[in-house]
Amino acid sequence: MKNLFLVSCTILGLFSSLNLTNEPVWTEVEKGLYYTSTTLSTKSEVGDSKVDILKINPQYFDFQLICASEKKSPSKIASTWANENELLALVNAGMFKLEGDLKTCTGYMQNYKYVNNPALNPSYKTVMAFNAKDTTVPAAHIIDISCENWKSLKSKYNSFSQGIRMINCEGRNTWQQDQKKWSMVLLGEDKNQNILFIFVRSPYRVHDFINHLKSLNIGITRLMYLEGGPEASFYVNHPKMKVQKMGSYETGFNENDNNKEYWQIPNVIGIKRKK
Repeated sequence: MKNLFLVSCTILGLFSSLNLTNEPVWTEVEKGLYYTSTTLSTKSEVGDSKVDILKINPQYFDFQLICASEKKSPSKIASTWANENELLALVNAGMFKLEGDLKTCTGYMQNYKYVNNPALNPSYKTVMAFNAKDTTVPAAHIIDISCENWKSLKSKYNSFSQGIRMINCEGRNTWQQDQKKWSMVLLGEDKNQNILFIFVRSPYRVHDFINHLKSLNIGITRLMYLEGGPEASFYVNHPKMKVQKMGSYETGFNENDNNKEYWQIPNVIGIKRKK
């Protein structure tokens, strides 16, 4: 009986260590800032199948939009943007047009009086809004323009970056199924109005990856696409933790896991502690 008891305890301990509840283990970096690196249950054919998430409480952190055009500077790698602007963490602010000076967002983008792209892309559906003008709205929020009053909300914030909607306000996966796959960096919002910087280096089909995220116990309610492939950048430069993640694989462009360096990007969203 004693041996049976020991075996049972061992099995229970093993099942517990496997985290079968699919709940990420969060590390508190500081108050209002949490990080997890979780292995997805469905493995990619390439890489470690890990998703990295930085959870940010806007009560303690300000979001900043840094644009090369506004700074009158060239595009730079993530670590350089962070160091020059004293950012604790950052991700891509969205995709950019592959013509002209390569610094213009493919969707609407504005930072106070500076306008990077004045045109709202009707197919994207979501806009990250931050630097709220008053306390009648959340300090940072992913607006779904199909179910929220964009005209009204636009007057409540100073900074905006538009991206492709991945989860709508009803919680539905809105990305069409496709066989192409790539590394990704995304922006999310959870049920407690925390903002999530999300990164996966291992390539997944986008529709499938959204479902993987929804299966994790992270309370995600909104999700917006930022960038994919080698340009996808996720950077944490905190005194207690440094995380450098860059994408690599992209179907039809860079079908390998060999990229080990950040690519230059023109626009980033970063965070600083509130003063």
